[in-house]
Amino acid sequence: MFQIALAALLQLSLCMVAAAAPVTAQGASWQGPAGGSILGFIVLVLDIIAWVEIIKSNRTPGEKVLWALIVFLFPLVGMVIYYVFSNRASHNSGGYEAIPS
Repeated sequence: MFQIALAALLQLSLCMVAAAAPVTAQGASWQGPAGGSILGFIVLVLDIIAWVEIIKSNRTPGEKVLWALIVFLFPLVGMVIYYVFSNRASHNSGGYEAIPS
């Protein structure tokens, strides 16, 4: 199971590298002057949301660093891996606790 997941992760990361290669053709109507800036901005916002959720969770510091590195090093794939495999419901900090009166 782990080997299949690792192989899929490596293949997806290689696809992302191939997709990020510079393209010489001009004129893609959906891209801005920076080349896909809207798509990049959406991924950045979703990654920041994932990082905030990781930091606010009740995981150990080592687990927090590991998940943050995965999301940082593989922005799109890491975010998907985090949301699918991180068991977020059991590590949710639960927000604020009421002050007993």
